[in-house]
Amino acid sequence: MRYRRALMLMVMTLAVPGSAQLVAGDRRVGRIATRIWAALLVAGILGMAMAAVHHQYVFWFVTDTTALGVVRLGLMVLAIGWALLFLDAWRIGQPLSLSMGHRRAVVGLNGVLCLSVAGTLLFGAHLVGVQRDFILTMFSGDTVHGANDGRYNVLLVGGDSGAGRWGLRTDSMTVASIDATTGKTVLIGLPRNMTNFPFAKGSVMHKAWPHGFDCGYPDCELNGVNTWVGDHLGLFKGVKDPGMDATISAIEGITGLKVNYWAFVNLAGFRGLVDAVGGVTLNVRQPIPVGGLGADVTGYIKPGIRKLDGFDTLWFARSRDSSDDYSRMARQKCVMNAMLHQVSPQTVLTNFEKIAKASSQMISTDIPASEVDTFMALALKAKSQPVATLSLVPPLIDTGHPDIALIRRKVAASIAVSEHPPATSAHHHTKKKAPTTVTGGSIGSLSTGYAANQSSNLGAVC
Repeated sequence: MRYRRALMLMVMTLAVPGSAQLVAGDRRVGRIATRIWAALLVAGILGMAMAAVHHQYVFWFVTDTTALGVVRLGLMVLAIGWALLFLDAWRIGQPLSLSMGHRRAVVGLNGVLCLSVAGTLLFGAHLVGVQRDFILTMFSGDTVHGANDGRYNVLLVGGDSGAGRWGLRTDSMTVASIDATTGKTVLIGLPRNMTNFPFAKGSVMHKAWPHGFDCGYPDCELNGVNTWVGDHLGLFKGVKDPGMDATISAIEGITGLKVNYWAFVNLAGFRGLVDAVGGVTLNVRQPIPVGGLGADVTGYIKPGIRKLDGFDTLWFARSRDSSDDYSRMARQKCVMNAMLHQVSPQTVLTNFEKIAKASSQMISTDIPASEVDTFMALALKAKSQPVATLSLVPPLIDTGHPDIALIRRKVAASIAVSEHPPATSAHHHTKKKAPTTVTGGSIGSLSTGYAANQSSNLGAVC
């Protein structure tokens, strides 16, 4: 009887902390523990109900550093308190009055329950701490920018780090123009070799280059802005990130868009992020060389619908051997589209610690922590919609002598079509035949243009 009683006290503590004390111990402690448990249970149910109705609440909760700090501390206190209740339940069960076999069983069960519950709660506190540190480290911006004409324009820059190199070399530049209400996104790609382009009026770079960046190839290409700034830092006194500031002024001068925020992705760390989410599935239309361009080609990514790991995904996006810059830009857009639509919230939750670690090593951004919930909500909306794309490359744009007025018209038109898609007429059933030529792994060619560089539905041409 005493053995069964001791076991029941521990099971009661597992089911309702404090109930063992209410029945056979210090009732004051029992009342406090059960009330806390009831309050937490009600708060949890209300929180889940609110989350089911208002997703924005969830996004705020998982990105607010104050709330995360409170939850972390609460989980740690709860772990210690619950463990003490298990120990007290063991004491109330009078283990010394039991036979040696029963005594050992009670001690063993109490130890397993105590360590399991406390360990689970402490691990939860650790994950909350990882999330909080991730938000504090990653999203360190201090200025909130509202939407421009109902859209957020975020500059996504991919680059290389290297020994002896100032900063990071911009290798890929894309403006993600996102509808602030629907999340519908247009990706506007800019070639790294564009020259003779203007800077936004009033910027430091516009004062230095009032007639455009025209010092001659290859020193004054778009991806050379960062390097030029490194040699003229005296012009940017008091500017936190002069290289990005100058690059943004170039993007704004070319597209006519006002950039709200920027995010810099170190391509060498991109591999870790893809591995952290379990890889991405891509349509490899031709063998994609691994290596090349001054180094040996060490292999090929085989054609087909393939799930690629981080190493192969990085080479799919970057390879230029037997290809050209614009085909590569098309493949990069396909990788962006795949990441947006394939990485689910469930994947993020189950691989959270690895994703947070990989992301903090590869991404820097000026998006403030207070705005992360807004972009999480927009990303969830964007997953269910096709992504449109416009790349400012040949044959549409002469990158050596770009027609800035034409570029701005095309950008405005792409955004307008994204916001107000044309109605499909019942009298027109003829579909434009899709190009069948594949060059460098992308549909299209240098002379006719690549489908993924200009499409209202990026997923359909990838």
